[in-house]
Amino acid sequence: MRPAPPPIMPSTPAAADGADAHADALRAARLALAQVQARFDAIVSNLPGLVFQFVLRGDGGAAFPYLSEGCAALLGVGAAELQSNPALFAELILPEDRAGYHASMRASALDLSGWNWEGRIRIDAWNDVKWINLRSSPRALPATDAAGAAVQWEGIMTNITASRQEQLEATGSRARLAELTAHIERVKEQERERIAREIHDDLGGNLTAIKMALAMLAARLPSELPQLAERAAYLDQLVDRSIDSVHRITLDLRPSMLDFGIVAALEWQLKEFEKQAEHIACSFTCSDREIDLSADLATALFRIFQEAFTNIAKHARASRVEVRLARLRHHIVLTVRDNGVGISPADRLKPGSFGLRGMSERARGFGGTLALDAADGGGTVLTVKIKLAAPKAPIMAAPTTSSTSSTNSTNSTNAASAPP
Repeated sequence: MRPAPPPIMPSTPAAADGADAHADALRAARLALAQVQARFDAIVSNLPGLVFQFVLRGDGGAAFPYLSEGCAALLGVGAAELQSNPALFAELILPEDRAGYHASMRASALDLSGWNWEGRIRIDAWNDVKWINLRSSPRALPATDAAGAAVQWEGIMTNITASRQEQLEATGSRARLAELTAHIERVKEQERERIAREIHDDLGGNLTAIKMALAMLAARLPSELPQLAERAAYLDQLVDRSIDSVHRITLDLRPSMLDFGIVAALEWQLKEFEKQAEHIACSFTCSDREIDLSADLATALFRIFQEAFTNIAKHARASRVEVRLARLRHHIVLTVRDNGVGISPADRLKPGSFGLRGMSERARGFGGTLALDAADGGGTVLTVKIKLAAPKAPIMAAPTTSSTSSTNSTNSTNAASAPP
């Protein structure tokens, strides 16, 4: 016989009230959760890009537990499709950018640091390439199965194509500006050289001829008119001063010492500076007695050197200046160190710092850099570093075969023995 079923106990009012309260609490919790979810969805829908959760398991498997509605607009792939095939995201990345993507992910997972990566993805359906930025924070997840422990990132991906294009355009503009500046400097130096040559040849030659003619006239002046002799002597001194001015102006326009190389030109300019600033002790060292540079580069280095000493004389209040020129592998390095009062960062950025800006532009025009740092013990160190052009490989003559050499030798012998 079957056992009799337990008797049904009549519900009490207290039990019914408890069940109703539980149901009310459950409905309230569901309503609150729905409201929180609605607020979250509203916030996420207004964010530019894609909000995501990404999990990397210990066995190398991956998953996207959450993807916002911006997935399709950003990646050209729906959230459901990407969640079903997480490897699809890496396939969207251009091959040349994938290594950086995986390396940045591994580095973030290793020390649980923020994951920040920028790269390009290609969307074939749109025939489009986008730059995206991925920023997220990781946290470790405990092992729950054979896959082992995992790392989960929560973050956002955004489309940075426009900013990247602007950055590339800005970089291109700076490069074109540097090329234009270098071209202007070359044209200016060429014009200086032309003017210096014309002043030296024309004006200098005319003044020399005037001095010779004046000497001849002075020799023929009557001795009973000493005032004429004094006047002639005064004119001779005036011509001498004019010749000195011509010499000084031509040197300022284009120092002839540059024709003897950058080392000789810097040594000469340093001696000229010592004459003008006797209270400053100067020293010059060079790794090579002769450093072969192109005329344009030598002129640019010389002008930077001149401007550096102009600044020292005006502002540094230094008593010692050390100059070093060195060829370091594929670079030429000019260092000017003084023991003056130094320069503050604010002074370096002043709108009126045209001297510093000009030196920097000259260096940049040759693909170089100019650094201005505080010297140990006080003062300033100016360092100019410019990469030298690779030397051209010598053109080797093509080897000849023995039969050709023999034929040439025979032809030469026949030609020598042939009658004229």
